[in-house]
Amino acid sequence: MATTAEASADGRMTLMEHLAELRRRLIISFVAIAVGAVVSWIVYPQIIEFLLRPYCDTKSTAENCRLYVQNPLEPLGVRLVVASYGGVIAAVPVILWQLWRFIAPGLKSSEKRYAIPFMFSGVGLFALGGGLAYWSLPRAFQFLQSLGGASFQEIFSPLEYVGFVIKMIVAFGIGFEFPIVLIFLQVLGIVHNRTLRAVRRYAIVGIVVVVAVITPSGDPYTLMVMSVPMYLFYEIAIVFGRVRERRQKASVAE
Repeated sequence: MATTAEASADGRMTLMEHLAELRRRLIISFVAIAVGAVVSWIVYPQIIEFLLRPYCDTKSTAENCRLYVQNPLEPLGVRLVVASYGGVIAAVPVILWQLWRFIAPGLKSSEKRYAIPFMFSGVGLFALGGGLAYWSLPRAFQFLQSLGGASFQEIFSPLEYVGFVIKMIVAFGIGFEFPIVLIFLQVLGIVHNRTLRAVRRYAIVGIVVVVAVITPSGDPYTLMVMSVPMYLFYEIAIVFGRVRERRQKASVAE
């Protein structure tokens, strides 16, 4: 077995070094989440006002824009949920960077140049997905409320409502990381571009099924709003793979 010095010299890491590195990256990520949770706890009034806005937009008056507490401990539960998810969302840049630093030693020098694009695109796509979810929420509420008819008067509890809204935002944010996953699977050689082209028809069905599962509302409007961008991202990943293959062939030819 190669020693640590020998493993470092030839660019390889032992199993124990991999585990130590993974632990280090996880600790940094958890610390970032904890810091984000503390900040979210402090700015809770501003966050809850932001989360209530999609529901209030469906109401004609501010008087109707109320959530009803059903349990004495519910306000505490809501604040804990907001702090927890807020910590994760705030720590997304740190988590993505730690993920990159963990996989970077196994990449070629030509592949390590994707670090900055990986970071910016990952954070940007997560924000784009979360923003799209937030924008679609009033329409999703209107659709879901219309299903019951005019005889129904909805009364939402804070914990259920806040959990629903945050899960929608996080689901969209994670879903929009889809193209990055496909691109880096191609870069690492795990998935070939021609495979992605061959399974296009199945990919469309798979995307719709996955979106239906991960989105809490399950309404057709939300399904369409998330499925269409994800399929466009699928096509973008294919285009990236084709361009990359042509550059590789041109480089070999030279």
